[in-house]
Amino acid sequence: MSVVAQERLMQVLIGPHVSEKSTIAADQSGHVVFRVRRDATKAEIRKAVEMLLDVKVVSVTVARMPGKPKRFGRTMGRRQAWKKAYVRLAPGHEIDFIGAE
Repeated sequence: MSVVAQERLMQVLIGPHVSEKSTIAADQSGHVVFRVRRDATKAEIRKAVEMLLDVKVVSVTVARMPGKPKRFGRTMGRRQAWKKAYVRLAPGHEIDFIGAE
């Protein structure tokens, strides 16, 4: 893998997305939810998670989240749209974000 490709993979994952829905998905089906770049593909997300976190990925599902309209005083604005990825890990693999032992 070239240096440019590795740098691209390091920028694909923005961070974990922690919410009530993502916690339920993690408990029930072993999914981990990440915020990812809007131009990231499923293949890039899979490679990035496997490379950076050293786990085996079974499947990746993505969801585009539209920006919400918000008011800023008298003017209407819009929050930026973003993308999240549901990453299903292979049995026996897990990601510990807290680092508790």
